[in-house]
Amino acid sequence: MSDHIKVSFIGSGNLAWHLAPALDNAGFTVKEVYSRNPRHAEALTGRLYQAEVKATLDFSTSGSSVFIIATSDDAIEEVATEIILPDEAFLLHTSGSQPLRVLEFAAIDNIGSFYPLQTFSKNKRVDFKIIPIFLESNNEETEKTMMTLANAISNQVQKIGSEERKALHVAAVFASNFANHMLTLSKEILKKNNLSFDLLKPLINETIIKGLTIGPENAQTGPAMRSDLEILDNHLEFLQDNENLAEIYKVISQNIIDRYGID
Repeated sequence: MSDHIKVSFIGSGNLAWHLAPALDNAGFTVKEVYSRNPRHAEALTGRLYQAEVKATLDFSTSGSSVFIIATSDDAIEEVATEIILPDEAFLLHTSGSQPLRVLEFAAIDNIGSFYPLQTFSKNKRVDFKIIPIFLESNNEETEKTMMTLANAISNQVQKIGSEERKALHVAAVFASNFANHMLTLSKEILKKNNLSFDLLKPLINETIIKGLTIGPENAQTGPAMRSDLEILDNHLEFLQDNENLAEIYKVISQNIIDRYGID
């Protein structure tokens, strides 16, 4: 069936950079890539077998049947409003937070959400086989088509509703984006004090492994969990020249105390 499904991408960012080649390699020919920045679209087509840069959102004569919007969340509605598609086309978005109904602006019968739950960067390879893909559609035909695409590239495919998908996305922001930001802040503290970030890597690895093994709620340690106010005050004194960092430290420490602290 993969030989009969041809795909076009709207967007050429981090997700499209990995998803388009994954589908291409699985036998779903990616025919076109549209981007507001044609140079980015051209760079992505260079990773594909026979894709061409599409200059406009008029896909009315396209040979593709599946059109995947892989743009920023705030651009999806605009794309859905402006895109012109062939009859019987399938229009999908890849957003974790936007509801399925945002695609109704396209006035097309077959719409769906195709959400790979992973963080993507262009300079870091990913293995789609271990990436969960969550699907939502408005009819059985769209669901069947998305299942065909998803099962060809991932071993973890699941149907999910818009609200559940939003919950996943919010949780993912805490687990990935916020956690990564904390690593960035810790790296900056070390750099300011002429210390290498490498010194923290064994701790970071153990923290992640332990959280995944015994559960993060069972892996929590540290002065806030022990309600060690003397150390907390000492750390805040150390951070007194950086009001933003001190505020982050206070808010998170208080949240940990509220959850685990000993009276």
